[in-house]
Amino acid sequence: MTTLSVSTQQGSAKKRPRSSRKELRDLGMGLFFVSPWLVGLVLWTINPLVSSLYYSFTRYDLLRPPVWIGWDNYIEIFTNDPHFVTVVYNTLFYVMLGVPLGVSSAFLMATLLNNDIRGRSVFRTIFFFPAIVPAVVTAMVWQFLLHTQYGAINATLASWGMKVIPFISSPELAKPSLILIYIWAQGNAIVIFLATLQDVPRSLYEAAIVDGANAWHKFWNISLPMCTPVVLFNLIMGFIGGFQNFTLPWLLTGGGPNDATELYALHLYRNAFLYLRMGKASALAWILFIVVVIFSIVLFRTSARWVYYSNE
Repeated sequence: MTTLSVSTQQGSAKKRPRSSRKELRDLGMGLFFVSPWLVGLVLWTINPLVSSLYYSFTRYDLLRPPVWIGWDNYIEIFTNDPHFVTVVYNTLFYVMLGVPLGVSSAFLMATLLNNDIRGRSVFRTIFFFPAIVPAVVTAMVWQFLLHTQYGAINATLASWGMKVIPFISSPELAKPSLILIYIWAQGNAIVIFLATLQDVPRSLYEAAIVDGANAWHKFWNISLPMCTPVVLFNLIMGFIGGFQNFTLPWLLTGGGPNDATELYALHLYRNAFLYLRMGKASALAWILFIVVVIFSIVLFRTSARWVYYSNE
């Protein structure tokens, strides 16, 4: 028995190197096939992140080598940037008001489109269509609609003898106009909510009907709780996109009038590519990153109070 066990152990010991060589060969083949993605990750994601962190501590104008200045960029942003407070206010106003309204409207639209109505597929297509329209086209269309002088809405009001509304030329109405456009372009969120609503068990609604629940009771006690995980997802994605919103305000208002729509991304862009202050722009980018992370953490930490996860 002893001789047999010893020989068995020796045989298994001899087989191990072959198995390890095969594993190494498989690992090498796997790394070879994913190497294009790995190279792209290093060159276009990790390298820019590390470089921007380094540039945020330097004075860099893209024309001369960066000069290390420590925390001066961050200190200047918080103490000597006359536009920073306005930019932060505009961005928080846009995000804190626009994102909840956008998510709420998307959920209500998805709830309506989930009902059995005539032409439901056509309405679903219409409400999703803004999500696939390029931002440039969206800006041109809404400028045509909202412009004070030649906009379609104001031209109609003027033909009726009514007073025109300065949607994008008034500092008081410019940000609400951007929020209105954001609410209009909620096609992706509507589709996600619609898919979630269709996944809610029909038995819950049938049991609620037996108990005498009306449409509001079913919406408030079944549809909304079952969709809260997706509400959390859309809120997080909305906050991230809202803090980084650039294309629409840049094309529609250019940050005006009177810096009323000068959002954070526009301020960052101006410092980087118009004023050639890449060091300060990198510091602004990392401040934005920290703010987005904090908002995401707060949402996740507070989600336990209102997000319901089904056990099914």
